[in-house]
Amino acid sequence: MYYDQKKIRPYRNRFRLVKFFAYTSFIILIISSFILSTFISQRATKILMSAYEDHALLIAKNLNHQVFHYFNIPIRYRYGSISLREKEQFELMDRIVRTTIHSFNVETVNVYDVKKGIIAYSTDKDLIGLTGRGGVGYKTALEGKLSSGLLSGEPSIFQSWLIDFAKEKKLRTFIPFEAEFPFTYIGILGVFELIQDLTKEYESISKFRYLVFGVSLGITILIFLALLLVVRKAEITLKKRAEEQKHLEDQLNQAERLAALGEMVAGVSHEIKNPLGIIRSTAELLTEKLESDPVQKKLSGIIFDESCRLNDIVTDFLDFARPQLPLLQDGNLKDIFHRIFTFLQPELNKRAITLNTDDLDSRDFTIKLDPGLLYRAFFNILINAVQSMKNGGDITVTIKEENKKYHIHIRDTGEGISKKNINKIFNPFFTTKDKGSGLGLPIVKKIIEGHNGTIDIKSEVGKGTSVFITLPLKS
Repeated sequence: MYYDQKKIRPYRNRFRLVKFFAYTSFIILIISSFILSTFISQRATKILMSAYEDHALLIAKNLNHQVFHYFNIPIRYRYGSISLREKEQFELMDRIVRTTIHSFNVETVNVYDVKKGIIAYSTDKDLIGLTGRGGVGYKTALEGKLSSGLLSGEPSIFQSWLIDFAKEKKLRTFIPFEAEFPFTYIGILGVFELIQDLTKEYESISKFRYLVFGVSLGITILIFLALLLVVRKAEITLKKRAEEQKHLEDQLNQAERLAALGEMVAGVSHEIKNPLGIIRSTAELLTEKLESDPVQKKLSGIIFDESCRLNDIVTDFLDFARPQLPLLQDGNLKDIFHRIFTFLQPELNKRAITLNTDDLDSRDFTIKLDPGLLYRAFFNILINAVQSMKNGGDITVTIKEENKKYHIHIRDTGEGISKKNINKIFNPFFTTKDKGSGLGLPIVKKIIEGHNGTIDIKSEVGKGTSVFITLPLKS
């Protein structure tokens, strides 16, 4: 069946826009997921930093208390001054520091001398005596403020996702070493530098970040697939409705054309039928009187035969233009088919055609019908099937009951109908035969539709033709 692509195209264009929106939404959702997971990662990093700064502050306060009370005061009292170069003082300082930070996640503790700016003590002995390592954090601590930062540098948004070169993450915290009550007037005695290894914590954040992104991406893909499914289903539905609308418009246009054509054909056929009857009667009379002249008798016979053929064609015109209303009565489809089979049997034998009726005789197919009209419709279909098979073949007739309808399927293995012609077979006056009015199938369609039924024909060249007819159980 042909559909006007210009009428269907707007629906396609509309859904191209919807598909574009779907793909764009997918990309936007992915970018949003990336930004969201990165934001969550950065937020988690800040929370981690804040937590470990607080943790370092508590350690430093405890360390400040322990060193001041158990090292600073006793050493000054015993020796008068502090000199960590002295082995005994260093060992005491080292013991107090290590005891204080024991079980805490502190990698290195450095103590800066505020007067000289050097590392006077460190849990890493290689750092003792070095200067200039404190930087801004050291200077901030001298002002009595806490300072903290990552040794490897806090990753940017893109660095945290694309390339993070630092293999280790260490938090460096500077805290002023202050005298405690009652010696608070002394001021800042030094600077504590605490280094904490946060590599494992950052790895956990990275895994969490990937998990968030993965879950977001998975949900996005599911939403995208669902959206595509909805769009595809809606596209199919609207396309089907457009095709149905076009089909109904074609039927309406054809009905209008046929109505106008029917009025014209009826008038012309009526005017032709009367003089044609006179010609046929005259030819028949001449044939009876001209027995002595064989030539004239032959010519009269030809006139008579052709008049009969023309009369049949004109009758088809009238039947098409002014179709008879079916006079419904109780009947059996099986009886109609058997009458046709009996009439066609000699022709079937002559052409070596096998008739398959399956279980047609297994039950009755009762229906309200006009036996004369349905006989004519089915006969026309079957004679077409017979004429399509010149070298033998098969004709199969089946009837099935489904959804309160009889589904009749007539299939042949004849020459078939080309795709070019299949859409024209119900058009009036269209025929591929040398002789014929082209009104057979249009009349068949009118008869079937007069019984509130439907007819559809599928065919393929070289494989045969199938005719599908449905008739309601109660017309």
